[in-house]
Amino acid sequence: MASSRDRQRKLARAKLDRQMARRAAAARRRRQIQAGVGAALALLLIVLGSVWALGGFDSDPESAAAPEICSWTPQDATANSNLKDVDRPPTTGLPTSGTRPMTITTNQGAPITVALNLTDAPCAGASFAHLAGRNFFDNTKCHEITSEGALLCGDPSGTGQGGPTYSFFNENVPSAPEPTPAASPAAKQPPRYPAGTVAATGTAPGANGSQFLIFFKDANPADATYSIIGTVSSGLDVVRKIGAMETVDNGAGQKVKPKTDVLIQSLTVGEVTTEPAPAPSATATPSGSPSTAG
Repeated sequence: MASSRDRQRKLARAKLDRQMARRAAAARRRRQIQAGVGAALALLLIVLGSVWALGGFDSDPESAAAPEICSWTPQDATANSNLKDVDRPPTTGLPTSGTRPMTITTNQGAPITVALNLTDAPCAGASFAHLAGRNFFDNTKCHEITSEGALLCGDPSGTGQGGPTYSFFNENVPSAPEPTPAASPAAKQPPRYPAGTVAATGTAPGANGSQFLIFFKDANPADATYSIIGTVSSGLDVVRKIGAMETVDNGAGQKVKPKTDVLIQSLTVGEVTTEPAPAPSATATPSGSPSTAG
């Protein structure tokens, strides 16, 4: 009998030991899970705090919006029937460095190529690329040879009052010449607009549209506010040939219209390059004297 009771006690003791071991193991697992969850929550709080400190939860839409590079002022086509609606260029994501080649093909000889200066006149570059992409300048006439020594083009109406239904502000306007003291001999001022300069102009100062000037001789108008937008890289001899043409009345009592039509057959703007814009060089070549230099 004694040996039977001892065996039962041993079996009961072994069963209790197994139960205690299982309970201890379960307790260890709970502690491990709780420790892991706590560590994960602590790490999450640290990450969220860092994101918050860096402004990751800033819901202000202005902070995430791309900055505007150019502003386009609407113009009323009902008030000016010479305006042509071709939408507006974008205001963001525009190139602000390098150059873009602008090619002007006319009925007067070899094409005229211009390097548009995106560093100093990014909005003009964006506008001319936009207009060229919509064939705005194709089959239009250069309507004036100015007294300042420039060919004026870019108005489809040929009136001097035409353009797109938007305008943009001046960029890259050269400083006015310094006044020469009366007591000192007159010093030769460097030209504000050397031959080969391409400049934007509008129907009002600071309201540029599609019209542009190509200077075929050095010019130093004291009160001009033309935005320099590029430089002729080839074809300046063609512009000088046009500048020597006879002019007739333009219908407004001004003898400035080329007697022979100067037709822009096409005007295109190419892709952006990283090359810096060339600077026009001053030249003493008189108006109307052909040059073999491109």
